[in-house]
Amino acid sequence: MTSAQTTNAQAPSALATSFARVLHADGPDPERKANLGLYSWLVGQWEMDVTAILEDGSTNAARGEIHAGWILQGRAIQDVWMIPRLQERRPGIEQLPGAGNWYGTTLRIYDPNLDAWRILWSDPATNFFTQQTGRARGRDIVQEGPDPRGGAMRWIFSEIEPSSFHWTAEGTLDDENWRKLVDVQARRI
Repeated sequence: MTSAQTTNAQAPSALATSFARVLHADGPDPERKANLGLYSWLVGQWEMDVTAILEDGSTNAARGEIHAGWILQGRAIQDVWMIPRLQERRPGIEQLPGAGNWYGTTLRIYDPNLDAWRILWSDPATNFFTQQTGRARGRDIVQEGPDPRGGAMRWIFSEIEPSSFHWTAEGTLDDENWRKLVDVQARRI
């Protein structure tokens, strides 16, 4: 084995330690704290009841979890949403019709030029990737953007409390007739 192979063989645990250290932050960047408050309540661990609403009006339900934290020296918030819960995940698990088998991450970054948040959702488990813009709308947070499958979508955080929130995903093909696709009730763990 060469010294490069030896170094690379030892790298995964060192990389994981250094990667976590440079990615995670203890809180918001003090210089940007006033603008970072919109999503700060999301930081922590959550359990969720997920209902997918299919085109024919039928529904499918599942349980999932959310983990969120400050990253990049407190300049952004990242979360992981998963269905089913981590302890219930098995190889070959069937997807929840409509919502899928989520194991994805959201990167939420405040953009002072837009006075809004740039939202990047990536879910390699379902091969779904999207970009949205998030803003406060009254007490709610509304994220809007194109649906990569066609049309537009909006994701809404509502009924936001310290220990719970409601989240819905809606889609439209014509910007007039919105249809609810997913309904989430989340509780802080």
